[in-house]
Amino acid sequence: MTDNPAAAIDAITQISAVPTILDVVCKTTGMRFAAVARVTVDRWIACSVRDEIAFGLEPGGELKIETTICNEIRDHRQAVIIDNVAEDPAYANHHTPAIYGLQSYISMPITLADGSFFGTLCAIDTVPRTLNTPETVGMFQLFANLIAFHLDAQQRIDQERQASELREQFIAVLGHDLRNPLASLDAGTRMLLRSVEDDKGKTVLALMRSSIARMSGLIDNVLDFARGRLGGGIAVEQASRVPLKPVMEQVIGELRMANPGRRIDADLTEALVRCDEGRIGQLLSNLLANALTHGDPEAPIRVRSTIAGDRFELSVANAGEPIPQAVVKDLFKPFVRASAKANLQGLGLGLYIASEIAKAHKGQLTVISAPEETCFTFRMPQQ
Repeated sequence: MTDNPAAAIDAITQISAVPTILDVVCKTTGMRFAAVARVTVDRWIACSVRDEIAFGLEPGGELKIETTICNEIRDHRQAVIIDNVAEDPAYANHHTPAIYGLQSYISMPITLADGSFFGTLCAIDTVPRTLNTPETVGMFQLFANLIAFHLDAQQRIDQERQASELREQFIAVLGHDLRNPLASLDAGTRMLLRSVEDDKGKTVLALMRSSIARMSGLIDNVLDFARGRLGGGIAVEQASRVPLKPVMEQVIGELRMANPGRRIDADLTEALVRCDEGRIGQLLSNLLANALTHGDPEAPIRVRSTIAGDRFELSVANAGEPIPQAVVKDLFKPFVRASAKANLQGLGLGLYIASEIAKAHKGQLTVISAPEETCFTFRMPQQ
């Protein structure tokens, strides 16, 4: 909790029940002054006050911390209850009652969920009162807990608001500040590729375009991670039934061109499926990128789509080393890679994004990995 007095006062002011709490405290106990105070190492600040004895404090008013019993409560975190100062062995000669002319006093610590000390709910009077009863102590404890609960809730809301603002800033950076220069590089290399005639120049430009495409894919995945993980899931557009074969053929064709030494076999259904075809293309692209990265470069990658009963199925299979079982259980979590090899490229977001796209379509992405083959399968209702 901030030490800013204005913030503390505002936090208590936002709790609409506080004036009622102070009213109930005074009417129940007979005490004529009650307050919620913010108590720090060096300050005692009134945040809300009910004053019938002209004590002279209003919200924002302060007492010297060393003159208050709350200064001690901050250290030992225990309630202090005094029915009659003159008869109390611990406080008969205490400086606080003498300074302020108090004869009765009760103060309950307000402790937040993280264990930090906010301040106290307190009441005072210039005449003795009967306070040290289970009913009164229980009431003060209940009200202190209620105030702490509301303060914690406000803090969570503030933190969520700040996280939301950071998320939007992060997405804006990805969507604009990174994409724009990348688009310029893409356009520049495309233009140069048309004018360069020697093989070496074409090879360098092809490598540059491959790197640009990979960077664009990384940005897409991080952008989706930011929106999905921090913003409540990946959004999909559920269109009418569409043919997925053209989209998947386009994805496969692009990856064949980017990886001319790799073989990708495809067996695709002509069926119509109600889905976000762009997102399904992204799911396939991520699965193929994973297979190209981790699969045996000498063996073909097999892509197959079909209708099984009332479900659409899409699978991507590749030969190569099986995924370690220790990795399989966390494979669809962010920043987890399908291999323990440290030199592999990527952020480990591709399979996570693919899994989130599957969930957004009320489907599921699973994997079976054996020495013979690793196969990822996406299943969703055909609708």
